[in-house]
Amino acid sequence: MNYIVIDQGTSSTKGFLFNSKGKIIHQNRIKHTLNNPKKFHFEFDANEIISTIKILFKEMVLNTKDTPIKYAGMSVQRSTFLFWDKKTIKPVTHAISWQDSRAHNTIKELIEYKYKLWDITGTPLSPHFGGPKFLHLSQNNSHLKKLLKNNKIYFGPLSSFLIHSMTGNIALDNTIASRTLLFNIAKNKWSKFALELFRVPESCLPPIVPVEHNYGNLFNSNICLKTVIGDQQAALIGQNDLKENSFGANFGTSGSIQYNIGNKPKIIKGLISSVLFSNHKKNIFMLEGTINSCNGLFYYLEKKLNINHNTMNWDERVKDINTNGVFIPGFSGIASPYWKTGFDDILIDLGQDKNQIIRAAMESIGFLTNDIICFFEKNNIALPQTLTVSGGGARQSLLQFISNISGKQLLLTKSKDKTAIGVLKILLTSMNQMVDPNINDRISFIPKGSNKSKVRKWRKAIKNYL
Repeated sequence: MNYIVIDQGTSSTKGFLFNSKGKIIHQNRIKHTLNNPKKFHFEFDANEIISTIKILFKEMVLNTKDTPIKYAGMSVQRSTFLFWDKKTIKPVTHAISWQDSRAHNTIKELIEYKYKLWDITGTPLSPHFGGPKFLHLSQNNSHLKKLLKNNKIYFGPLSSFLIHSMTGNIALDNTIASRTLLFNIAKNKWSKFALELFRVPESCLPPIVPVEHNYGNLFNSNICLKTVIGDQQAALIGQNDLKENSFGANFGTSGSIQYNIGNKPKIIKGLISSVLFSNHKKNIFMLEGTINSCNGLFYYLEKKLNINHNTMNWDERVKDINTNGVFIPGFSGIASPYWKTGFDDILIDLGQDKNQIIRAAMESIGFLTNDIICFFEKNNIALPQTLTVSGGGARQSLLQFISNISGKQLLLTKSKDKTAIGVLKILLTSMNQMVDPNINDRISFIPKGSNKSKVRKWRKAIKNYL
């Protein structure tokens, strides 16, 4: 049997055709356009994503040859939201990216409910999540108000729009529901308090289902979509299966540091508590610290510093560069554990040298990773000494820097597509059924010096400027 996996990310969509042993038979990646029309506004056309998925799906079907395709699965970026028509399944708004913080003024009016929301949803009050985006968009668009009043439209994450478009069915898995700020994580259902606070009628929301679920057949084929999951959850499963207390990081356009907390959610204010995996019998939970900009930071610097994308090669640029400067990226805000919405970039002791700026930007990712690790430990989470890592942003210069300042060993496998591997493992139903062919082909990064003075300078800058 063969299996299709769609990995829908911030800057591109990937399609994979796997056999049951985890070998990739065919793969392709198609980029899409992310628009930045105003400061702190990030959006794209959801129709472009659907068109891309159709192309990739047809490719996988054509390349399967004589072996039938059993099931398909999909991982999706998690905090991107839109409104779409219930009957026509056509977008009514752009897809508002997880990076978008246009709702920053909206959350100021609700700040007194910050900790109550965190206790219910496991999620901080931030403009990056669904509830604030709904309130901001609906309150500033009279057409949306009318459509909502007449029960004509859905609001939900990109994943739900994609499911609806591909299968004709409407659903939302609970790993991505965890990112809405509307989800009661302990009760596995929409929170009445959050719905009332953000003025969301439940009739416009997709029904919540588990990760493992019959979502329907794709594009009128006989291939059933059996798994939908958040991309970062899929990455942790791809790295470590569902082992409790497993500890992993995935560095893509954004970054995520995750810990499998087991079968009960744990709320730590500063981190996000989410569903890691679910089926109709159980839920497994994770704690997560997020970094808003990893590879996305270098895309941003290409424009800011007028560097051609093909010559950026940030990993090569910075590996022999030393800097005493500090770069705090503000264009998409800072997430865990600080939760500061978008602000102007802060550059300290940095001149005009582009490579110095890029080095300091790379180090900011390392500093934030270390801050998240320390925050876990400060809150009595006994982390392993080894951190497994994956993703296109998991470059050697960055990983060595993280190892140096955190004191952790980092393990990177040659297989960067752990997100797709995670989806495949779920499709195969038994986490032990498939062996990752690159599991023993790992690069290890061990601490070489501590850089304590740089960490102190970073934290002083965070304290003084944020």
